[in-house]
Amino acid sequence: MRFRALIAIDLGTVNTLVWVAGRGLTLEEPTAIALDRGTGQVAAVGQEADALAGKEAQDVEVVFPLRDGVVADLDATAAMLHGFLRRALPRRGLLRPAAVVCVPSGATWVERRAVAAAAEARRPRCQVELVDEPVAAATGSGVDLSGGAGAFIVDVGGGTTEIAVVAGTRVARSRSLRLGGNAMDAAIAHTVQEELGLVLGRNATRRLKMTLGLTGGANGWAEAVGVDAVHRAPKTERVPGYLVAAALEPTVAKIADTVQEMLTDIPPDLAEDVVEGKVMLSGGGALLPGLASRIEATAGIGTLVVDDPLRCVLRGAAEIISRDGGRKAATTAGKHQHAAR
Repeated sequence: MRFRALIAIDLGTVNTLVWVAGRGLTLEEPTAIALDRGTGQVAAVGQEADALAGKEAQDVEVVFPLRDGVVADLDATAAMLHGFLRRALPRRGLLRPAAVVCVPSGATWVERRAVAAAAEARRPRCQVELVDEPVAAATGSGVDLSGGAGAFIVDVGGGTTEIAVVAGTRVARSRSLRLGGNAMDAAIAHTVQEELGLVLGRNATRRLKMTLGLTGGANGWAEAVGVDAVHRAPKTERVPGYLVAAALEPTVAKIADTVQEMLTDIPPDLAEDVVEGKVMLSGGGALLPGLASRIEATAGIGTLVVDDPLRCVLRGAAEIISRDGGRKAATTAGKHQHAAR
């Protein structure tokens, strides 16, 4: 029997992933919680809660408790994590679980404390170590950081895009952009409504993004079902690829330009590592058609999508907690408690 459960958590704006030592990936669900409007009690978490979003069920309120990669609703986040961890840990060790939780590199002290507090608030209360997402992403991509190796990471999530140069287990340079997949979705939905008079739901918008992206897809268009903006009736429309690409342009241009800016500020001793390792894309946004090519063309340096980019950060966090064995988590938890007092 393991005395202390070891857990890695990638707490994202859109999805939350949980890894448990000895069991592997145990949970991958939307970062969502549904609350009963009458009682305030938790009605559902994860996939079951997310399935109710946008459907205006009268008796529940669906809450997405993270915004731009950080906790926006502490109580809802704590309740959601409680539900996730109870599901991921059917059996617990004798000691409090030790957890590595990933946070944006640009998160403030208050935002970091909120993440730790959410994981520590309810049973099973975890001893928490916070790890910057770029460090976890570099580790999860296969870079051996133990010898001080450098890596250039672009982690495109739902709420944030982390652009960082990592040296060993430290962040040498970083920019945390508070935009990502959600900003792309909003831009596509707005453009399609303005140009085609079609109001799109969240899922239809995401399908257009991942089908057409910057390249226009195989056919140069994709079919979408939404609601006619004038007549308020269901409507099917062919959405041109160029329309989606135009909607994505401001967000993609900001990411690509920031990569280029950061490349001009790399320490000389890290330059060789970055050129040899290329710019590595992780996160769900890394799968956007045409994104890697666009960054490579703008920045003038090779760019590649890491293996299984959706789970790259979690893989890195799992490796970190496995290597540390929970020792840092216990120390970090003590510091949090001391600071709170």
